Amino acid sequence: MSKYFRGPNRQEEPLPDQKIIEQARYIFTAGKHLRRHIFSSVARVEAGAHCPDLSMAQFNLLMAVQGAGEITGSELAGQLGVSPPSVSVMVDRLVGRGLLVRKRSSDDRRKVVLRMSDEASTHFARIEEQVLASFVELVQEVGAETAEKWVQVLQQVERVLGRRSDVKKKEIL
Repeated sequence: MSKYFRGPNRQEEPLPDQKIIEQARYIFTAGKHLRRHIFSSVARVEAGAHCPDLSMAQFNLLMAVQGAGEITGSELAGQLGVSPPSVSVMVDRLVGRGLLVRKRSSDDRRKVVLRMSDEASTHFARIEEQVLASFVELVQEVGAETAEKWVQVLQQVERVLGRRSDVKKKEIL
């Protein structure tokens, strides 16, 4: 049970203000709509491409690898917030499909790193172009003033998430 709803074991915790819960629910729902918007843009690109359908989890994994350039499996698991065995299973499938490549790290020959295959990199560049075009249309439609506010809010969210990530890293060390 969520900590935001009272249950038999949660009676001693104070509940957030109802307005905060409603705002969080709205932001969560809007986030789901944005995610569907992105995924439908990706699906349109994939429909015309030779790359097989990807699950959202596979897509997120590939985007994380692309963003990192090269990354170890354990780093990838930490970034995605999943267990290393889960990442390993997905990576095996994506390597088998020719989307990821495993290789020895040039910095530390004991490490195995993952990177996008050349074919996948080309494909994801097309996906990013399509998704960006879709967001350009969205930003134009909401207007410059709203878009500027949206950017400011997202910058603040990034700062908060960055601080949380820093705290978690310190806890691990």
